[in-house]
Amino acid sequence: MTSEVLVEKRKLENPPLEIHHLGDRVLRQPAKRINKVDAEIRDLVRQMLQTMYSADGIGLAAPQVAVQKQLIVIDCEPDDPTNQPLILINPTVKHLGRDICVAQEGCLSIPGVYLDVKRPAAIEVSYKDEYGRPQKLNATGLLSRAIQHEMDHLNGVLFVDRVENGLALNQELAKHGFSAQAVKPVAQRHWLDSVMILKGWHWIVGNHSKTIWSPSLHF
Repeated sequence: MTSEVLVEKRKLENPPLEIHHLGDRVLRQPAKRINKVDAEIRDLVRQMLQTMYSADGIGLAAPQVAVQKQLIVIDCEPDDPTNQPLILINPTVKHLGRDICVAQEGCLSIPGVYLDVKRPAAIEVSYKDEYGRPQKLNATGLLSRAIQHEMDHLNGVLFVDRVENGLALNQELAKHGFSAQAVKPVAQRHWLDSVMILKGWHWIVGNHSKTIWSPSLHF
């Protein structure tokens, strides 16, 4: 990580970008690959990080701020000034772990709503960094889930589309003023179908486990 894209981890009174909410069409549009990683993209990265920290988030995808580019930013330790955020450009899933984990998720585009979602516990992803250099990452736990959550956004998929408990989903959405009609259910067995940027993937369904993270963590 270079100082050129690092920003102070603090809330801004007027964040540079607007986060769009469930029901907005921009969240359903597939993002396009970034052909050239340049100063303009790095400036977008800075603005996304500032917007994410201002909203108390740990992840943000470009489509959430109405930018249809394959770019996501993640920081699973936003309260640690020494922890550097992760920048993924044109991320591609290479491998998904065998274990399935159920954990509570939230989303900056659906504030206040927290529900259980099944996802692979581990992931291997390739991507380009803020200078266009090829990178590869193996992630587990919260980081793995954050990457999968944000990559869903690049394909117009929101975490509520993966919630299996329909009753809890409808109750939570209504409680926070969102319409259930804005949800587009994604069958868990078709998880890979929603990831349009896959090459050389490997998918094995195995054990199930459940994890609950703090509701204050949302992507």
